[in-house]
Amino acid sequence: MDMVEKSNVTDNSEVQKKANFIDLQIEEDLKAGKNNNRVHTRFPPEPNGYLHIGHAKSICLNFGIAEKFGGKTNLRFDDTNPSKEETEYVESIKDDIRWLGFDWEDRLYFTSDYFDKLFEFAIQLIKDGKAYVDDQDAETIASQKGTPTRPGTESPFRNRSVEENLDLFRRMAAGEFDEGSRVLRAKIDMASPNMHMRDPFIYRIIKAHHHRTGDKWKIYPMYDFAHGQSDYWEGITHSVCTLEFEVHRPLYDWFIDQLQESDYRPRQIEFARLNLNYTVMSKRKLLELVKDGHVKGWDDPRMPTISGLRRRGYTPESIRNFADKVGVTKVDGVIDVSLLEFSIKEHLNRTAQRVMGVLNPLKVVITNYPEGESEELDAVNNPEDESMGKRKVPFSRELFIERDDFMEDPPRKFFRLGPGREVRLRYAYYITCNDVIKDENGEITELHCTYDPATKGGNSPDGRKVKATLHWVSVKHAVQSEVRLYDRLFNDENPLGHKDVDFKEFMNPESLKVLLNCFIEPFVKDAKPLDHFQFERLGYFNVDLDSTKENIIFNRTVALRDSWAKSQKRK
Repeated sequence: MDMVEKSNVTDNSEVQKKANFIDLQIEEDLKAGKNNNRVHTRFPPEPNGYLHIGHAKSICLNFGIAEKFGGKTNLRFDDTNPSKEETEYVESIKDDIRWLGFDWEDRLYFTSDYFDKLFEFAIQLIKDGKAYVDDQDAETIASQKGTPTRPGTESPFRNRSVEENLDLFRRMAAGEFDEGSRVLRAKIDMASPNMHMRDPFIYRIIKAHHHRTGDKWKIYPMYDFAHGQSDYWEGITHSVCTLEFEVHRPLYDWFIDQLQESDYRPRQIEFARLNLNYTVMSKRKLLELVKDGHVKGWDDPRMPTISGLRRRGYTPESIRNFADKVGVTKVDGVIDVSLLEFSIKEHLNRTAQRVMGVLNPLKVVITNYPEGESEELDAVNNPEDESMGKRKVPFSRELFIERDDFMEDPPRKFFRLGPGREVRLRYAYYITCNDVIKDENGEITELHCTYDPATKGGNSPDGRKVKATLHWVSVKHAVQSEVRLYDRLFNDENPLGHKDVDFKEFMNPESLKVLLNCFIEPFVKDAKPLDHFQFERLGYFNVDLDSTKENIIFNRTVALRDSWAKSQKRK
């Protein structure tokens, strides 16, 4: 096991300020000199799907604890079920952790690294009379488990001889028996008030190709058996896991008791998992969405996966800040997804490049502006960060504005453009609408306006005021783009909370709108995938991974304001 010098964390005011109950327990262990004053955590994902925002919280917690206390973190893949695991998932998980800003250095492990040692440990348990082979099927065994208030029934195979159990277990490993025909169980206590202690499964028969060990094994260890032992062999000091494993802790400790050979001992600590409203956080359900074609893959920007959030435009900083805001508790609860959306808006507000883009264009002709001419105007790149400087925005006789920024017969509280009205064009001039041009169907095709040359930069020398400022782009300079407007994938707060109703019934039919005729100022022409922008007045967007230099595609990360609540009220 790796050793590190004693931490001086108790003198660190920053740690004290942000201490949670896990920090306090670790501090107690350090003060007591446990495990040679080491802090060594691990993140143990199963490679059976892509990681989601809930896993991101766990990643931040485990790696964050190690950073906070001067310790180390291992990445260990729990690859104990080959029928569901793939190398693709392994690589995606590694990419996600790196993207979040964490590094396991040379400490990459797989539970399959320990298959030989786990097998030998199981042999030792059999020899010690603490494990036996059960010939019953899983359904029969479950019926014998009893209830929390009623003891279970012992298996008729519980008292087999050591020799018979060894023979059967080795034959299981050799592939002589069918899947489901036999299991290896720990012999603990069928009357325990903790159901997990009632002779739990240790090994089951699975005849599937393993992505690392190939066809060597025909039996695979259960998570509860493999997890604690892997922690022990790696020198993990604090095994931080979600709250549902609290009732598994006595079993975790029981296995360690059988293995322990020194004063060193890993400690399991549980915390409440992350639950978000309007979101599904089950990998099994997410896999269903992918396989059935309801989304366009694990990295669909509507998915709560880390790769989906990345593609949508979320940043590592925003997710880590979100995890910090959520905090660590011992009580299960549901976090409003708007907190996640606030976290990305908060970060991008400080860091995103501002540009102007028009998503639903209406042409404006400045009739008194010289034909064939154009000029460049100064625009601020980010008002929150002066160091980002300014850029030049081309202005010409023909512009696009948002169609929603004009009304032919505006109501009293509509302050944007209308016939005879004057408004400000951002960074440019005051314009007044003089004529509305329509096609044969009565649809408005363009506006004819005049501009006031004296108002360059958006200010009037005579002090007159206007009540609206509109964004715009120059027609001949604009970059035509595809824009994908993403919204929440579900329109119900708890899609899984309805008995006898398929969660997919609550999918939001407006979770994706694709706009093909959008125009963005030319600053974006050299943008690269995942570059972030704020389209002024519209929201935060990023360049999609499918983009090319000839076809730039933008994803809406999040709107500037919480339009979701208003849209739900209208319904």
